[in-house]
Order: sequence, then structure tokens, then C-alpha cells
Amino acid sequence: MTVERRRAARVLLLDGRDRLLLFHGFDPAEPARTWWFTPGGGLEPGEDTHRAALRELAEETGLTGVELGPVVAVDRADFRYDGRRYEQEQWFHLGRTVETRLDCSGSAPDERPQLTEARWWTVAELRASSETVYPRQLADLLERLLVEGPPVVPVRL
Repeated sequence: MTVERRRAARVLLLDGRDRLLLFHGFDPAEPARTWWFTPGGGLEPGEDTHRAALRELAEETGLTGVELGPVVAVDRADFRYDGRRYEQEQWFHLGRTVETRLDCSGSAPDERPQLTEARWWTVAELRASSETVYPRQLADLLERLLVEGPPVVPVRL
């Protein structure tokens, strides 16, 4: 099976109550396999992670007044989606917003059907959940960010 390599910008978007925005989705090739994940997506040619994160947020959430901060974590994800394998290098920016009403109509038409829900989560809710959440260390990372603030050097997940 061919592996597609991607670079992605993701956003740990917090509201005024320190809740984190996650999307619930599924794999069209395996609809019973579901998970929660952060907003974001692939970098376009010539795009840096900051621009990509803002573009993806606007497309996926309709939010444009986000205060986007530094890259706080980096990760490499290996996964299957829609019958294909991916290796994805991803950079997680910390973001803040006062607006919590979302307009997900700007998502790509091929992505929209697989996004079943958007929800704002507390650290306690993330820790208590039995559902799959990516990245797996998200509750620990979020708690650390809320207590210590952004790290000087991004955390490797």
C-alpha cells in the first residue's frame, strides 16, 4: 500500500472558559471507527503553519477573529483513512477565541459528511471520556498548557 506523506497545521483552540474545540469524525471506509480530533489540515504549497492554521480554522469553523499563538507541540501521525495510508507531520498551534458559535459549512465538500459533531471539551471531560481522542496525549498537553503556558520549545508528542 502506498503511503502519502503530508504536512499539517492543527489548532488547540480554547474558548474563554478554557474549553478545547474538537471535531468528531469517522473513516468512510470504516464508518464504525470514530474519533475526536483538533481542527486543522494539510499545508498548501508555499504556506507556513501559521497561515495554514488560520485558513483551516476559517474553513472548518467560520471563525476568523482567533488569536493564534505559537506552535506548542509537534507530532508525527501514521494512520489509515478512506483506504489509504498516511504519514503526517503536524504542528499544533495554541489559539484563543471568544466566539464559540461555529459555521462548519466552509469545510471541503468531501470532508463535511465525515464530520459528525463539534464540541468544546474541558480537561476533566477529556480525561473522563472513553472515546478515542487524537492526539492520545491531548488531555495531558492541554492541562500543562493551562498551568504552565506555552513551552519555549514545542513538546514532541
